[in-house]
Parts: sequence; C-alpha cells; structure tokens
Amino acid sequence: MENQQRPATDPKIVSIIAYLTIIGWIIALFLNNPKSTLASFHIRQSLGLILVFVAANVVMAFPVIGWIVAVPVILGAFIGWVIGIISALNGEMRPVPFLGETFQDWFDGF
Repeated sequence: MENQQRPATDPKIVSIIAYLTIIGWIIALFLNNPKSTLASFHIRQSLGLILVFVAANVVMAFPVIGWIVAVPVILGAFIGWVIGIISALNGEMRPVPFLGETFQDWFDGF
C-alpha cells in the first residue's frame, strides 16, 4: 500500500466553508493545511466577494447616490456568491463573474 499524504479535510468541504460568512472564511483558511489548489482557489474568491460586500456597505453610508451605486453592486456580489458556492459544491474552479480572475491575482498568497 502506497503511503500518500492526504489533506486533513476534504478540499471540497473547505471550499464550501469558505463561502459561509467571514467566520467560515477564517475557518477554511486554517483547515486548508496542507494547501489544496481547489480550496485555495475558493478561499481567494470568497475573500474578494467579502471585500466587495464590505466596500458596497461603506458606500451605502452616502445618502441617495451611495444607495444607487451600492445596491447593484451588492446584487452582483450576491449572484457571484451563489455562482461561487455552486462551483465549490461541484468541485470546480470557476471564477466569479467580472472580478474572479482579479481576485486570484490579488490574493495569490492565500
């Protein structure tokens, strides 16, 4: 029998956990040891979406114009989140629309 090192946690599970709030993202970050390509991909995607949600909520602090800008961004980020979690459920590495490839570049260290 060949002795191979296996991840402590299934990368698919870690990928799904990464999309479950900021706490889930932190847990996924710690569970991704040794690093899995699939889990690392989704950890980066999730971090990018979390930051988009935070930025949109900051913009909402500005009356009227903030809401006009932030609401479509939040809806787009929510759609990206749904696409990301479905991709994680299927074990695929499909980037979220618009910024997914950028998230991979920005957060390369995760």
